[in-house]
Amino acid sequence: MTAAGAIIDLDGTVYHGDTLVPGAASAIDVVRERGLELCFFSNNPIHDGGEYVDRLRGMGVDAREGEACSSGVVTREYLDGTHGGEDVFLIGSDQLRRLVERTGAQLTEDPAETDVLLASWTDGFHYRDMVDALRAIGDDTVFLGTDPDRTFPNEDGDPVPGSGAIINAVSGVIERDPDRILGKPSEIAVQAALERLGCAPADCLVVGDRLETDIAMGERNGMTTVLVRTGVSNERALERSAVTPDYVIDSLADIEQVLASLDA
Repeated sequence: MTAAGAIIDLDGTVYHGDTLVPGAASAIDVVRERGLELCFFSNNPIHDGGEYVDRLRGMGVDAREGEACSSGVVTREYLDGTHGGEDVFLIGSDQLRRLVERTGAQLTEDPAETDVLLASWTDGFHYRDMVDALRAIGDDTVFLGTDPDRTFPNEDGDPVPGSGAIINAVSGVIERDPDRILGKPSEIAVQAALERLGCAPADCLVVGDRLETDIAMGERNGMTTVLVRTGVSNERALERSAVTPDYVIDSLADIEQVLASLDA
């Protein structure tokens, strides 16, 4: 197999916070030299693609316009295409609020008057948010989550609560699962990535640190999957998981080994 495109996770794969994973920039150069198209894809819901490109460039990574996506971008595109003109009540960050404001949907401050309840990460999550969720949910209310990540790595690589933790809290209090969770590994996220790459799933490589999102997304869609050991999924998780990556490498710096194996 010769890969034509690569979906590369960011947090825990390319960097931790503001610290680049050693060898990551050179690894991206290697991927480009092999002729692969790139899509950097984060499940972090608070930044859009352009912000990620700027951040990567600031770290010395060769990232180009249009090559980055996030669960926030997927959420924005989904709301624009599916819930244009409808009222959205958001439990989430101010940054995500600004992304939603760029859609055809309308943000509302009145949970009782909403068509869509959207839950996501916010470090200001409060008891009153769960009260608002109870006021918002009804038989006809659509319940969405930005991404399923219960944790994400901080600058030291240690886990802190993510969107999935908040979505699960909201889900528990309203006694209802989300109708859709939009980030990786959803089909909506897959479609967004493949549209940016312009290649078929079978010709695509997925590189990430999280078994239940990055690797699961690739496995479900017939992509070649590569787990890196620099993020949240450790050896114990790998042993217990029903998801099995095609390759396991110490870090993104070792991606040339995978590419050489695919070419063999």
